[in-house]
Amino acid sequence: MTTCALLSQEALLAMPASDYMNDQQLAYFEHHLSTLRHEILHEVKEAKERIAQHDASADPIDAASDQESMQTALRVVERRSKLLKKVNASLKHIQEGTYGYCSVTDDPIGLNRLLARPTATLSIAAKERQEFFERTSGTSDPDDNEDE
Repeated sequence: MTTCALLSQEALLAMPASDYMNDQQLAYFEHHLSTLRHEILHEVKEAKERIAQHDASADPIDAASDQESMQTALRVVERRSKLLKKVNASLKHIQEGTYGYCSVTDDPIGLNRLLARPTATLSIAAKERQEFFERTSGTSDPDDNEDE
């Protein structure tokens, strides 16, 4: 990735559609995703430390509270680990030059969607098709699967 001044969100959105996923936009999302990755790693580390420090208490009331705290920490680790995989995949897509394009249709995902969900891999149209398929069949289409 070439080094260039990071755009503001407003400047990013003000760019013409013909500039979609240019170096400046890619740098913006790479920085955003790298920052998110750092935050997730920090949260997972803290949650794992809480789990490691878990102390089985003899007092039943304390034990119940400790158990709930442990379950919360485990859920944090699980959810954040899933998001970390998506962030890492998005960073890989930036390096490969495929970031910002739908994994099903190859159409642009769109800046507004990526700002709202920087790990999105489906365009709005593809996501709507996936959700329609899930509602009507009760399952997800493995070809259109995006855990959002």
